[in-house]
Amino acid sequence: MRILITGADGQLGQSLQDTAPQGLELIATDVHNLNLCDEATLHAGLRAHAPDVIINAAAYTAVDKAEAEPTLAHAVNADAVAGLARYCAESGCKLIHVSTDFVFAGDALKPYLPDDPTHPASVYGKTKLAGERAALEGSRDARVVRTSWVYSEHGHNFVKTMLRLGADRDRLTVVSDQTGSPTYARNLATTLWRLLHVWPDYPLLHYADSGETSWQGFAKAIFADAAEAGLISRIPEVAPISTSDYGAPAPRPAYSVLDTSLTREVLGINPPEWRSALREMLRRLDQEI
Repeated sequence: MRILITGADGQLGQSLQDTAPQGLELIATDVHNLNLCDEATLHAGLRAHAPDVIINAAAYTAVDKAEAEPTLAHAVNADAVAGLARYCAESGCKLIHVSTDFVFAGDALKPYLPDDPTHPASVYGKTKLAGERAALEGSRDARVVRTSWVYSEHGHNFVKTMLRLGADRDRLTVVSDQTGSPTYARNLATTLWRLLHVWPDYPLLHYADSGETSWQGFAKAIFADAAEAGLISRIPEVAPISTSDYGAPAPRPAYSVLDTSLTREVLGINPPEWRSALREMLRRLDQEI
């Protein structure tokens, strides 16, 4: 089976390559060798590779920058997905598309189910929701998996940013009034491989590591676990700051925990607790340093 991965140089794309089951032929693509934003070029490239499955791990993820670049964000997060879906519909190829908790308003009192109403507040969230719809409306053989707060030993992410800032500062301020579920990209990747194996009838699923915390709580855990692993010699103070005082250009959902019960049932998985997943990632990061 030939699997084409878009966004292969990103943290999820690299994690998919790290965890790929034996016997699959992987085609790793990124912006330098597959232009997702030009449909004629995209389809020509896809026909040349002739994949059986496309896993779309590519996305415009600069949440704040998207507020100033809505056209580019929409081109990558929605228009490109529509192009992938059209190719899959024409060729019989399967499509797995990865989406985000930012499609929700963030005002819920309990974890979001896949069929709960969506109401994104940011350009990023709106373009990702448009991408979901493009995938599911464009191809019957498309599956969408929403996830949240992704990090890994690869690429740029919150964990690595905290470690970098903490090395130079005695005190950090981190947002304390947003709640979500940190998700290790490696766990998300293994779930996507499981999805491909099972291929359930449900077109929309949620995956996140279990449990929930704030960004401040996540940061504190990063420093505590990094110190225990010997990655840092001291733990900086992590003081709370509100979303409004932080003043980011893009609005964020205050609560975006995803209900993964359907995914657990149909894929037969049990997502690990986010803190144990963080410790595993830090162990792998230590091996790379």
